[in-house]
Amino acid sequence: MTVRLSVHHVTEYTYEDSVEWAHHAACLAPRDTPWQKVHGWQLNIDPLPDGWGVEGLELDAAELARHLRRDPWGNRHLSFGHARVHEKLVVDSRFVVELKDRPVPDPQRSPAWEAVAASLRYRAGRALQEADEFALASTYTAPAATLAAYARRAFPPNRALAAGGLALMRQIHVDLRYLPQSTTVATRAADALAQRSGVCQDFAHVFIAACRTLGLAARYVSGYLLTHPPEGQPKLVGADASHAWVELWCPEQGWLALDPTNNVPAGLDHVTLAWGRDYADVAPLRGVLRGGGVATLRVGVTVEPL
Repeated sequence: MTVRLSVHHVTEYTYEDSVEWAHHAACLAPRDTPWQKVHGWQLNIDPLPDGWGVEGLELDAAELARHLRRDPWGNRHLSFGHARVHEKLVVDSRFVVELKDRPVPDPQRSPAWEAVAASLRYRAGRALQEADEFALASTYTAPAATLAAYARRAFPPNRALAAGGLALMRQIHVDLRYLPQSTTVATRAADALAQRSGVCQDFAHVFIAACRTLGLAARYVSGYLLTHPPEGQPKLVGADASHAWVELWCPEQGWLALDPTNNVPAGLDHVTLAWGRDYADVAPLRGVLRGGGVATLRVGVTVEPL
């Protein structure tokens, strides 16, 4: 089965005072994958960044590509700046994506989690694997005894890796309350677990950090959810903003995409933007500026079927 979706993501900052100088980094370029084909990505920034095109004219794909760089995981990042006074910044991203069904995690075709963890341990002379660095701690997934104990509830001895991943997804969905503004973008996994609440970013970080305490590899995925689901299907939590889920490494099945916020494997509702070790690698937009005072942020995301 395949679906075609239209994605529109607008980020708008309105500043209390004039901004004299600013530099920003964006991770908004959607990526092609075996289950996802991107068509016609467009990005408009107002005011137009320094050194970009001609004011008042839409930036074409070739000009946009000239400003992109790839990170070690294949995501495309954009850097831009303004050396002129402005009171508002609008970043408008839109594209069409074609999705097809991806394999569902199969507990029957999965080794015991201990065997997978052993295969990811460093040994002299062993060739590096793609999954290796996703088994290491990162900024938001620092190890903690509470996370290790939490992980072992879902991963008892000899449990199949895929079964443990599905169990941990359900466990986080039940134990953590989805509560906007209960955390910040700087909240770490152990803190989100301790307070038992957060948003999709926190649900993903708790999953990733818990897996890494056992020596398993898991990565953070940023993206979007279908805003208006087909008739008769429930709307998924987080559908009107950027979303995040996880992928757990299984040697027999590849990366298993799991959404602990909604307790579902990622499917035709999930549009992939980028992936990394945690949120710090794939933040949609960040920056530094001089001036501005207090900024008011408005984010609008719409994902609709074509």
